[in-house]
Amino acid sequence: MQGIAVTDSDDAELLDIALDAARAAAKVIRGATADRGRLVWEPKGRSDFVSDVDKGAEQSIAEIVRRRCPGANVLGEELSPLALPDGGIVFIADPLDGTTNFLHGYPEYATSIGVARDGELRAAVVLNVPRGEEFTALKGAGAWRDGRPIHVSKLREPSRALVGTGFPFKTLELLPRYQRQFSLVMHGTAGIRRAGAAALDLASVACGRFDAFWELTLAPWDVAAGILLIQEAGGVITNLDGNASTLGAGAYVAGNPAMHAWLLQTLRRADMTTGITE
Repeated sequence: MQGIAVTDSDDAELLDIALDAARAAAKVIRGATADRGRLVWEPKGRSDFVSDVDKGAEQSIAEIVRRRCPGANVLGEELSPLALPDGGIVFIADPLDGTTNFLHGYPEYATSIGVARDGELRAAVVLNVPRGEEFTALKGAGAWRDGRPIHVSKLREPSRALVGTGFPFKTLELLPRYQRQFSLVMHGTAGIRRAGAAALDLASVACGRFDAFWELTLAPWDVAAGILLIQEAGGVITNLDGNASTLGAGAYVAGNPAMHAWLLQTLRRADMTTGITE
């Protein structure tokens, strides 16, 4: 991978395995594009679906991990949900982030793989399937798009900021809270975008397309790769209390340092109007 200065050969190997697995998953997804209309949608929950493409993509990831990294665990959204072990190597994978987008032919979906070693994220891949972009990161070495270094934006003025978000479509009871947050953020920025694939939203923060991002309900496989991408690109990602993000389910706030601080303060102001605390 041109332009990447490797500092840890073990981590570099983990990244290579994750990239191999992500490319295999993307191949499965692309192969199903022409027959998208024939796919069976299986409901997992309200407005949440899975298809044979998700399952096939995750299976391809698992096969490559088993072959190239025997003994590693795979934490995946569709086939192998399990608690994140504290020790060993774990590949945290979302084989098709943005399933609903894919099923409708909306070109915003990705394969996302974060790799943890002994509970710490060490390598990350987010592969934008329609566009072919490959976002990668190594702990302590940096973040890249297609082999070229990326960095979070330098914008410090909220009124010029573009912010990404995700709707709480699975938990509509959070919608009133989210709407209050949305209103305050919208009043203070140049715009908000919601494309429907959190892994790509976080990659967009890492490369400076978004200045900040927040979402109230995300799972470990949604964010594992994105956390490391943002950190290695010079950004900040925390929970709503401002504490460093861990690989758990919940709310996430990300951005360049200045915009993360502004967004976190703005979300807290919105919650203070109703006395909500985390």
